[in-house]
Amino acid sequence: MTELLLGIDVGTSACKATLVDTDGIEVAHGQAPTPWEPVPTGAELDPDALLAAVASAAAEAMAHAPEGRVAGIGVASVAETGMLMDATGRVLHPPIAWHDARGAAEARALERDLPDFSARTGLPAGALCSLAKLKHLAVPGAARWLNVGEWIVHRLGGRQVSELSLSSRTGLLDLDLRAPYADALAWADLPDDLLAEVVLAGADAGRSDGVALPGTEAAVLTVAGHDHVVAGLGVGVIAPGDMLDSCGTAEAIVRVAPPLDAAARRRSVAGGVTVGWHVAEGRQALLAGLWSGLALREVLDDLGTGESGRVELSAGALAIAPGDAPVLELELHSLERSRVRLPGAAPAAVWRAAIDAVAREVEALIAHVDAVAGPHSRLVVTGGWSRDAAVFDAKRRLGAIEAPPVVEAGCRGAALLSGVAAGLYASADDLPAVSVIAKEPA
Repeated sequence: MTELLLGIDVGTSACKATLVDTDGIEVAHGQAPTPWEPVPTGAELDPDALLAAVASAAAEAMAHAPEGRVAGIGVASVAETGMLMDATGRVLHPPIAWHDARGAAEARALERDLPDFSARTGLPAGALCSLAKLKHLAVPGAARWLNVGEWIVHRLGGRQVSELSLSSRTGLLDLDLRAPYADALAWADLPDDLLAEVVLAGADAGRSDGVALPGTEAAVLTVAGHDHVVAGLGVGVIAPGDMLDSCGTAEAIVRVAPPLDAAARRRSVAGGVTVGWHVAEGRQALLAGLWSGLALREVLDDLGTGESGRVELSAGALAIAPGDAPVLELELHSLERSRVRLPGAAPAAVWRAAIDAVAREVEALIAHVDAVAGPHSRLVVTGGWSRDAAVFDAKRRLGAIEAPPVVEAGCRGAALLSGVAAGLYASADDLPAVSVIAKEPA
């Protein structure tokens, strides 16, 4: 019987699922909205609703898959969001969205109280990391923290584990020790063993019980890791020097590098680029993010251009040379939105200006990453916005770029890592290759 691998990617906008064969080919997909509940500070999740959305996405993929046995299940997810549980496994508070504003005051205190925080964790002392939000909640009885992907694996029948790339986003992990950061846990009045067993992505975390995902009984489970890093692996970004530009609602720049020392981590964080462990052994990931997709969508909305008109708009933008369009400033670093003031120019020129504004920010981030970790050797571009002809054209100024034919990079990466857990591949370095369908000259 054909062996299939199920990859699940719990993202900010949607829970996605993909079945992949052992040659690494995507054979079926499913999707369900991530069920956020808006609150004044941002958003929260109902854990049971989240599990139901994951199950719905997986069921859709399995319904369209060829006949076969699901041998492995890998789960990637957003970072910073997770489940704070008591000793019985009961979730003590609704999981808070990574972009929720709670924890801002605590983050200011964190920067003062733990001056080595960035050097130890590779993160800025900000409200984004889980630590500041946990300090803000101050929920009594806290015994265990599981990031979203870790909790999903546990609910599918696996044991509780803390995967390195997700743990790197919490502020609870000492990067050098690859172990809980004792000073941070004490600062937040959290127990020393709040994290579970720390493991590398692709580690065997148990077997599916088939309850939430019927038809997957006995499939090997693994926590695949942080969604952006896993998406990189899904398109072959794994060797030191490789770089990913993932262009979605949020654009992520992910650079694979040998482990950085504390001084290099400080320099990286000072320029807006975080550092954490990669999903492959012995590597770290430098990560920067922009709200470029969101900003571009706002420009399209203000121009009154729907999807049906975007092809024509992008064709017009392609006819305008970089530098000939007006200069447009976009808010790319924050969710605190202000209405974009569009210049009085033709729609195609405005669209070109918006794309150029994003390109400038991406170029600056890549330059900073290269200054910290050395020049990158290759750049892979993926994500929905990269399918826009004018956006893709702007990427060419970044140098030689590759665009692999992968539909769901995060799901593919998660599925292949489950193959590592199931013993089908020796390690993350021995996965099926991705063919390149577009390579642009510098």
